Amino acid sequence: MSNYSKTTDFAAKDALSTGNANKIVKGTEIDDEFSAIQTAVNSKANTNSPALTGSPTAPTASSATDNTQLATTAYVTAAVTTALATAETARQALFPVGTIYTQAGVATNPATLLGFGTWEEYGAGKAIIGVDASNTLFDTLGETGGVADITISGTTDSHTLTINEMPSHDHPNSAPDAGGGALNYLPASGIGQFSWGGGGLGGNYGINSQGGGAGHTHGITFDGTNANYQPYITVYMWKRTA
Repeated sequence: MSNYSKTTDFAAKDALSTGNANKIVKGTEIDDEFSAIQTAVNSKANTNSPALTGSPTAPTASSATDNTQLATTAYVTAAVTTALATAETARQALFPVGTIYTQAGVATNPATLLGFGTWEEYGAGKAIIGVDASNTLFDTLGETGGVADITISGTTDSHTLTINEMPSHDHPNSAPDAGGGALNYLPASGIGQFSWGGGGLGGNYGINSQGGGAGHTHGITFDGTNANYQPYITVYMWKRTA
């Protein structure tokens, strides 16, 4: 892109005296001037949809500019850098220190996945429960508790059955029926007292006592898999520490 430079000083010709041959404006001078003008004009870009070549420059707008001014590469670079820094700040604000990050796809450390922070594996083999200030089991952050095995310290829950808890059952009687009569229950004589209805033997006979009154276990055993767990699904968990 060239600029036009005038080569003939036409005003100086006017100051020359009449009859001076240099006072005459020659056609070649006019032709040279117009050729130079044409060359300069042809090398200029149009104002309407110009097709620029080379490395055109423009003034760089300030970062707060919001109008139709041309944006230079310097302006765009600065704007993108600022936007990325703002986005990074926003991303980190979503995962502050203390955040629990869960991942159901890969075991990759979130520092690699997210590109920031220091993270450590968290809560292996444990479910998460919210802090509850009204319950001493859950009133402090980071408390742990609970066991997978319902057997605690090698003992099992047991107690002696009451009569109402026993299933309905019969007891045999060892007394001989010498008279061939039937054994009749005598409610009036007391619980467990019976009388023979036939001849040959008289008196009352007690039934044989059954059972030793010992305690019993409830029959729940730990098989090492999921005897005392709530329904669960496993994920990778990480905690941001810095």
